[in-house]
Amino acid sequence: MSDETELVQDYDLDAPPETVRRAVSIPELREQWLPSEDLVSPEPAEADGRVSYEMREAAPLPDSRVSFEITPNEQGGTRLRVIHRRAEAPPRAVANTNRPCLMLAA
Repeated sequence: MSDETELVQDYDLDAPPETVRRAVSIPELREQWLPSEDLVSPEPAEADGRVSYEMREAAPLPDSRVSFEITPNEQGGTRLRVIHRRAEAPPRAVANTNRPCLMLAA
């Protein structure tokens, strides 16, 4: 069993790659579609052609990471690949102990 879950989405956009990179990396532009309160840090991590953010998740899920791969496409626009990864949630405590049910009087 894998330790991560991954969702990958690909988009072909008419905008040039530099415009798309600005939209995902400049906080004032990114804020319109990816609010800072959903992020661990509003500053992106950039490496290997990716712009990435650590996302806050609701408990009990662990935080996740969303990455944007931005490359030119054949039509002169941009191929945007969005990769959302999260670690598997830690196992929850088991409520069923497989013992007979005990009824308590109020």
